[in-house]
Amino acid sequence: MPSAPHVVVGLSGGVDSAVSAWLLKEQGYRVSALFMVNWTEDEEGYCTSAEDFQSARAVAEELDIPLHRADFSAEYRARVFDRFLADYRAGKTPNPDVLCNREVKFQPFREHALRLGADFVATGHYARVEQAGDGPRLLRAADENKDQTYFLAAVERSHFERVLFPLGGLTKPMVREIARRAGLPNHRRKDSTGICFIGEREFRAFLSQYLKPDPGPMQDDAGRNLGEHRGLMYYTLGQRRGLALGGVRGAREAPWYVVAKDAAHNRLVVSQQADHPLLLSTRVLAAPFHWIRRAAAGPGDALQARIRHRQALQHCRLLAADGDTVEVQFAQPQRAAVAGQYLALYDGEECLGAGEISLARP
Repeated sequence: MPSAPHVVVGLSGGVDSAVSAWLLKEQGYRVSALFMVNWTEDEEGYCTSAEDFQSARAVAEELDIPLHRADFSAEYRARVFDRFLADYRAGKTPNPDVLCNREVKFQPFREHALRLGADFVATGHYARVEQAGDGPRLLRAADENKDQTYFLAAVERSHFERVLFPLGGLTKPMVREIARRAGLPNHRRKDSTGICFIGEREFRAFLSQYLKPDPGPMQDDAGRNLGEHRGLMYYTLGQRRGLALGGVRGAREAPWYVVAKDAAHNRLVVSQQADHPLLLSTRVLAAPFHWIRRAAAGPGDALQARIRHRQALQHCRLLAADGDTVEVQFAQPQRAAVAGQYLALYDGEECLGAGEISLARP
């Protein structure tokens, strides 16, 4: 009698990956688990990797499945964290979650799982994958509020082969209920938020350990000096908090927003206009753009897009797709299309790919 297909699940210690492993075992797969260590340089205890591993181990024991542990911290440092720092030096606002999926979870993790004899690999992502005749297609999750295709949109298409997303058709409440009924030891564990290597610490304090602060003038959109910023790297377009602006003479009592970063003059531009013209754009360029299924779209096509996770899909038109550069025009102006973040394109439920935003135009 042939043995059941072997699937290696990325077990993070959270409830999503735990339920993924439980579901696959219930479906008859031979399940193994792999815990990934992506960060080891935390002397102050902000990263919860050790706690996560203990949670993953408890789940593996409950499910009676083998648990492997692999250290990908070198790959993470070289492919994600160093890029994260370089982007901040350049005045961008990077998205390490997109890079982590592309450079770690679906490269060394996948390769390690295959070396363990996996027929399939699986993760707890809220997404769906369809193995079509022309290759894999990445599809949005049933739970639109939890859909994670934005974070997966830059993964190589071939890396979606032999991939399972057990949670793609479920909602988060359903996953929690499955975990409770199955008696999984982490069924009440809170979802992780933020980036492991930062944890709960203040962002500026963390970044200043690696990048030298570079103060400069903070001005309003009329060029009036309002004070001094701590360094452009600490701010992002549309930011409201942390500007330390209160009681500006001649200004009304209203919040201030970052509307531009002038890197050439190390100048931060702020305004009390939440939808300042400098924040709004209808045309966005992304390069390099990574296509999952390029044949599905061409210039002139009506598509949908996101420029950040959990944003509702926005109607747009593909203006150009030349080489590795894509330009789209949105039906409605987009607020704070930030360089370093990603533009992800969709055709209905299918995610077509993504690229780093390089330029936004009115």
